[in-house]
Amino acid sequence: MKISWSKIAKIDYWNNIEYLEREWTLNEVYNFMDKVDELIDLLAKSNVSFKSTSYKNIYQVPVLKQITLYYKYENDQIELLRFWNNYQDIGKFTL
Repeated sequence: MKISWSKIAKIDYWNNIEYLEREWTLNEVYNFMDKVDELIDLLAKSNVSFKSTSYKNIYQVPVLKQITLYYKYENDQIELLRFWNNYQDIGKFTL
């Protein structure tokens, strides 16, 4: 299964890493990166879907308690859309 990253997913990902580097330890940074890698591997290798959202063909899965991955599944392709920090105002959430 092909996995692609949206531009905003890349920005979210690096913003989360920068935050963890600033406020936490390298251990948390590596933990976040490992969890993301595990989820991407799981999505690529398995025929799994996580919790659906109110958006068509868009699903969500927690990476960590504080961060949720949103992704789209279409035509045997998965696009990572957002790495949303759950402490942000959900009213500002966009895809």
